[in-house]
Amino acid sequence: MRVAQIANTAGLKERSFYRYFPDKREVLFAGNELEAHLVAQVEAADPGLTPIEALLTALGTAEEIFRPREFLLRRGRVIAANPALAERDLIKLADIADALAPALERRGVESGKARFIIDVVLAIHRRAMPRWLAEPDTTLAQLMAQAAAELREVVAPPAPTIR
Repeated sequence: MRVAQIANTAGLKERSFYRYFPDKREVLFAGNELEAHLVAQVEAADPGLTPIEALLTALGTAEEIFRPREFLLRRGRVIAANPALAERDLIKLADIADALAPALERRGVESGKARFIIDVVLAIHRRAMPRWLAEPDTTLAQLMAQAAAELREVVAPPAPTIR
């Protein structure tokens, strides 16, 4: 689809479109709203929470700012079908991780450990997000908790019972 068509569909002129987006692919990645939301949530998190709990809680609230599910489902299909967009998606995720690291460091987490925690929580999010899109009656926070529990089972399975 050409930019003129996209702009027209949105009720804009092509020139207006470029004020908001550097190119048409950026429509899928526009803005830093998610990044700003997550950083604010981590900074506002209860100081008694562990860093991983603060991040899980922050990501669990992300559905407050996500676009409608149907858009996210279509967006996911478009990104999956286009390697350049998949690469851009990974870059956007890395930018979010870069923004979250200082927020964790301000909570007293050492820099390298902060990135490790962020990577773990983003992996949990990647596990929960498709489920959330497929299960509209379940909250993202519930699915994040479920995915975190699955990770705990894999990393530290219960000790076998001795008979």
